[in-house]
Amino acid sequence: MNRYTFLSATLVLAIAVLSLNIPPQDWLSLGLKRLSTKKLAADLIVKNAVIFTSDASMPVADSMAIQNGRILRVGNFSSLQDLVGGGTKELNVEGKVLVPGFIDSHVHLVPGGLQMGRVELRGVNQKEEFVRRVKEAAGNVKQGSWVLGGGWNNDLWGGELPMASWLDDFTADNPVWLTRMDGHMGLANSLALKLAGINNSSIDPNGGTIAKSTHGEPIGLLIDAAMKLVLPSIPEVSVDEKREAFLRASNLALTRGVTTVVDFGRYFPGASVEHSWEDLSDVYQWADSSGKMIIRVCLFFPMETWSRLLELIKKTGRALSDWIYLGGVKAFADGSLGSNSAFFFEPYADEPHNYGLQVTDPESLFNMTAASDKLGLQVAIHAIGDRANEMVLEMYRSVALTNGMRDRRFRIEHAQHLAPGMAARFGEQGVVASVQPDHLHDDADSAAKKLGVDRAQQGSYLFHSLLASNARLALGSDWPVADINPVGSIKTAIKRIPHGWKNAWMSSECLSLNDALIAHTISAAYACFLDSELGSLSPGKLADFVILSTSTLDDLAEGSVTKHHARPMNTKIQIFFRRNKAYVAIESCLGSKSTDHAAHLHGAPGKKSQSLVFGIDENAVLVHVFDVEVVEFLSSNNFDTIAIDTKEEGIISELVASREGKEYYAKTGKELSSSLWTMQSSMIAAMTSSDSSSQITKKEAVQKKKESILVKKDNCLCFSPESEIKPTHSRMEELKLKA
Repeated sequence: MNRYTFLSATLVLAIAVLSLNIPPQDWLSLGLKRLSTKKLAADLIVKNAVIFTSDASMPVADSMAIQNGRILRVGNFSSLQDLVGGGTKELNVEGKVLVPGFIDSHVHLVPGGLQMGRVELRGVNQKEEFVRRVKEAAGNVKQGSWVLGGGWNNDLWGGELPMASWLDDFTADNPVWLTRMDGHMGLANSLALKLAGINNSSIDPNGGTIAKSTHGEPIGLLIDAAMKLVLPSIPEVSVDEKREAFLRASNLALTRGVTTVVDFGRYFPGASVEHSWEDLSDVYQWADSSGKMIIRVCLFFPMETWSRLLELIKKTGRALSDWIYLGGVKAFADGSLGSNSAFFFEPYADEPHNYGLQVTDPESLFNMTAASDKLGLQVAIHAIGDRANEMVLEMYRSVALTNGMRDRRFRIEHAQHLAPGMAARFGEQGVVASVQPDHLHDDADSAAKKLGVDRAQQGSYLFHSLLASNARLALGSDWPVADINPVGSIKTAIKRIPHGWKNAWMSSECLSLNDALIAHTISAAYACFLDSELGSLSPGKLADFVILSTSTLDDLAEGSVTKHHARPMNTKIQIFFRRNKAYVAIESCLGSKSTDHAAHLHGAPGKKSQSLVFGIDENAVLVHVFDVEVVEFLSSNNFDTIAIDTKEEGIISELVASREGKEYYAKTGKELSSSLWTMQSSMIAAMTSSDSSSQITKKEAVQKKKESILVKKDNCLCFSPESEIKPTHSRMEELKLKA
């Protein structure tokens, strides 16, 4: 073809295009469409679902198409047919409810994971049980070692505060530190006080209180900033301990349907501001680089270090990866209601001279807030009492006027007790209310005693009033202060019926189901500037979502409030989707004799608990089936939980085959009492059990491969809380199974 022929052909094409009345700006796109013959195809289509999208443009749907971990389209099944390709997988969820992955707007992941391996005092309702648990733990550690734990709530046993004298008789050689469930008060025994140099002449630090007897002697309780007096004496946790804690916490969050958390880390009154920065590199970036992240985290840092965060964001941007986001800075305005350190306009009813504490100097707090905001950082401030909330709202108003208008999304963490008319200011000023519904259970019985009936009834947990003011509401747990359980949190926000109560606490403040779901998804994403990526099932966003075991949204709002620490009664999390990989957790009943449905994967050392330990890497291979802590199953004939990859066919037949294999071994008289799993490329099932002793003498693991079952026996698999698992002898037996 010579150049004249080419020009003629081009002229003919131009005339043809013009004859179609196609605008010139669309010529290129027309040519590209004609040149491109590749069809856009989804990797996965989820169908036959009741989808709550959290997207106002399409609130409900029944199907969704996903490609490369992002949502292509949401709608009815027929509208997605043009996205079906040769490699498209379909998942029929059989009419179950599907919601965006829950976002927990306030957690402390590493502290929560550490607490899972320490003395657990959450839920203890008797002084005698409190003492018994600490005594048991002290008997299991070496002389001189610290006994650490927490979660206690004195209101559960009548309100009497614990003292060092409760513990001194059996902890003379071991220092003890036990934090209250809200993290704003801790109990030290006499040895710990001595090591910290706390005595009769010690004075209260700014923002804190050393509780003393009428004779001026420290009784062991340290409140808010006073906790920093004892913390330096406690050995710092190792990097490995922090990493293990993070992995435990992440597993727990994911089993509850939480796919993203806003993590405020190990920063609290009295703690070192360096902890958050150490954990960024030692834990979060380590987990990300080694492929161990299974939930997304948005990190907040101590406000005192705002300049360091600013420099990091300048270098990296807010997204360090698909898993780690840099959120903003946090500070404390006051303490907590349970510790009588929340800051109020009126004194506490049970302490007439106490108005609470200003944990951070007001002038310093204002200056740091103004500097952080001026340079574009998001600010979150803890405020519980009405006076603390008023102070922070006024501070935010002044800073906004000084620094000029912009989309800043100031946050107040907790916003628990508000004076009349104060809720309206959240909406007027565009301040996010980051609230934790399940704290309502902890405060319900004590609020009237501490505040008086009128104050407790009129200004506590004003969820509906905040929404009515057009404020953004973001729901969270404050785990480990309260259980990380968004389904339970939603029920609490809807019902507001505290444990042991028959009626709602301020029924006028109940949320609707729709509002509660929005507050745990898209509003929670908005509250940390992630709403363009997460929070709703909208085209282009990351495909993080959860399938519940219920077929109707109404089940989320019905039934009694779940027991603290218990799994949801009738709405169990079934399926978690991460980056287009589907892992299904199918729960089966352990029987009526079951007394402790574990709320987490790992029990405290030496504590009996029913739990499943399992892990899956990106290639769907088993990475962890057994933990050094004692776990117990009442029946070795039931799987507690099965984790499988649903993209492969034949899952049910594999499951049936594994159960048949188990029965085969039972008939041959071989006891399968320690560990059982079956594995093919698409499936993992795990079950663990042990006797009640601290030593396991035998472990049997069954691996199904083709038509054979391999039995691995460790004849002496021994451990203690201070030693590693060390098998001393192993042998393999291969037994044939008939198909």
